[in-house]
Amino acid sequence: MTVKVGFIGAGHIATYHGKSLRRSGADHVIAAVYDVDPTRARAFAQASGAEVMGSEEAVMAAVDALYVCTWTSEHPRAVMAAAACGLPVFCEKPLAITLDQARAAAAAVEEAGVINQVGLVLRSSPAFLELEHQLADPANGRVQAVVLRDDQYLPVQGIYGSSWRADQTKAGAGTLLEHSIHDVDALEWLIAPMRSVSTRASTFHGHPGIEDTVVSSMEFVGGAQGTLVSVWHQLLERPSLRRLEVICEHAFITLEHDAHGPVTWIRSDGSSGSLEGQELRAAVSERSGGRVPNQDRGFVEAVATGTAGDHPDLLTAVRAHEVVDAMYRSAASGGNAVMVG
Repeated sequence: MTVKVGFIGAGHIATYHGKSLRRSGADHVIAAVYDVDPTRARAFAQASGAEVMGSEEAVMAAVDALYVCTWTSEHPRAVMAAAACGLPVFCEKPLAITLDQARAAAAAVEEAGVINQVGLVLRSSPAFLELEHQLADPANGRVQAVVLRDDQYLPVQGIYGSSWRADQTKAGAGTLLEHSIHDVDALEWLIAPMRSVSTRASTFHGHPGIEDTVVSSMEFVGGAQGTLVSVWHQLLERPSLRRLEVICEHAFITLEHDAHGPVTWIRSDGSSGSLEGQELRAAVSERSGGRVPNQDRGFVEAVATGTAGDHPDLLTAVRAHEVVDAMYRSAASGGNAVMVG
């Protein structure tokens, strides 16, 4: 089955997904696109072969599955409209600007029974998948501590060009919600659910309601302790970079760069190693049946078969929103510990 895909929103992230779909090998065609900016819609259509539509409704009537790539405040409305049409939907993260809206969007697709997926891309990152593999080694012992630094230049400029991220009514908040919801999801996926968080946040760039510097301490179920540092800065030479360190009873494991690595490890039994680049991708591919995981291929194949895939759905994203909500409540209290969930 060739899946006809439509896009609502034609900016940077829609372009990313369009390219990823073309690389994925999935049996699809990008059939339709709508954006409130006609120039942006035409540019996306020229690159993808899509037909420019005059409304969101026209896109939904013309396709088998929908990508929602608007600014964040519009996500719940578009997801609910797709669910009402019985249309499978891929929603970019975050789901919404509030926890209640995120829950409502997830409830809508659940009630409609449609295939749904969310763009928590770290779960298909070769580097993060290799880290997951290394953490599964029982020789590590228990995880004691984790430190994650995530920095990116303020995404109202450069390759992102998302001017709406400076507008609280459209973005909801700053680096924690708009960017580090990836990190929160990954930490719980890799380590354990978070029990409590203590967070402080500040703003250096003068956009009201858009925090650009966050430090959060967390306690995981099982007793591991963690720290997340999330920063939007003005260093354009660093578009989006992460460093993750995991300290276990008998192992020290590090990750640099979301996709390429290296991932390095050393254990008290004397074993050690490092993987990056093509070697890293080959190792992940071998464990994945010969294919490096691709979230867009996963969505199209799920739509074609009518069965949910292995990639995160909207309900998974709601959990990340619950953690982020607890972090914001902690920051609003001056950093007091807040229970999650």
